[in-house]
Amino acid sequence: MPVLNRIADYSADMTAWRRHLHRHPELAFDCQGTAAFIADRLRDFGVDEIHQGIATSGIVAIINGQGAGPTTGLRADIDALPIHEITGADHSSTVPGRMHACGHDGHVTMLLGAAKYLCETRRFAGRVALLFQPAEEDGGGGAIMVQQGVMDRFDVGQVYAIHNAPNLPFGRFLTAPGPYMAAVDTAFVYVTGRGGHGATPHETVDPVVAIVGMVSALQTIISRNLHTLDDLVLSVTQIHTGSASNIIPEEGWFCATIRTFSPEVRQMVQRRFHEIVEGHAAAYGVAVRIDYDIGYPPTVNHPAQAEFAAEVAREIAGADGVDDHADREMGSEDFAYMLEARPGAYLFLGTGPGAGLHHPAFDFNDDAAPIGASFFARLVERAQPAG
Repeated sequence: MPVLNRIADYSADMTAWRRHLHRHPELAFDCQGTAAFIADRLRDFGVDEIHQGIATSGIVAIINGQGAGPTTGLRADIDALPIHEITGADHSSTVPGRMHACGHDGHVTMLLGAAKYLCETRRFAGRVALLFQPAEEDGGGGAIMVQQGVMDRFDVGQVYAIHNAPNLPFGRFLTAPGPYMAAVDTAFVYVTGRGGHGATPHETVDPVVAIVGMVSALQTIISRNLHTLDDLVLSVTQIHTGSASNIIPEEGWFCATIRTFSPEVRQMVQRRFHEIVEGHAAAYGVAVRIDYDIGYPPTVNHPAQAEFAAEVAREIAGADGVDDHADREMGSEDFAYMLEARPGAYLFLGTGPGAGLHHPAFDFNDDAAPIGASFFARLVERAQPAG
């Protein structure tokens, strides 16, 4: 079964919705305009309940099926990124320095398309909970929605989400059981020495040399502390210090992103990070402060739900259009919090050639939205058959 015919019928509407959202990006929890647009469409479709203001600007909408049954949650993230768009498209962002560079406008459109279809047909038992979540990129809106009791309040039994994947074959689904996306932690290290003239380094305590030593030594966590069969990324992404070529600065700082899957590796990296940085600080005679932020947990697909989602995806993409044991990703996702609260699965949907995620030239492929909407709709019909 390819794209559902009824969903294909309003693909032009879906393109219009997506391009409206693309022109009006909003950040983090401050997605009130986006939420208002979503709520208006949901009212037009005839959803049974709309609950707004969850996690500041999130929405939970309920569609009732035929008779009693469980509730399946379908999630779409709604926030954009602080990036200046360079696509030159007619529907480019109207807000300088902000754009939908990760395709969340497309994710919303997929879920709206599924909502319209499910409201029209109601060929399922129980209920569907549509979870429109802010602050995936920054702030952990998924965690806030869970903390505010969304799963219990709406009796969500299982939960699913899709992310678009540029430069993967168009229409191809990827997923896997178990840990699928990494946990993410962020470390900021502030180093203070004693500044002075570059011509008299013996009169200074140089934070630059200390920082260089720390950054180099941190890579030994991967090469000497990690089992070779475990996965870990530790990338130092910023170093800031100095003001002139002939001045040894007083202070400097750097930051790193750390990506892991297992709690044991995550704890080991945090411990070794502190030991290495503090040991180097003592060796170089500098003072150091470490702000080590524990971020999103790993996104862990539940095996039964991942297998079921792959079966549904095959209805849409064909037997060869689904990889249900795809390689796991070192990126992170706050959908992880929803999967900690309820069984479910997370999938990628290929959107064909184009600029990558978080790139200023990225633009969601509108042709993929009916595919994602069809997947969501069939997943509900399969999970909760009417009668």
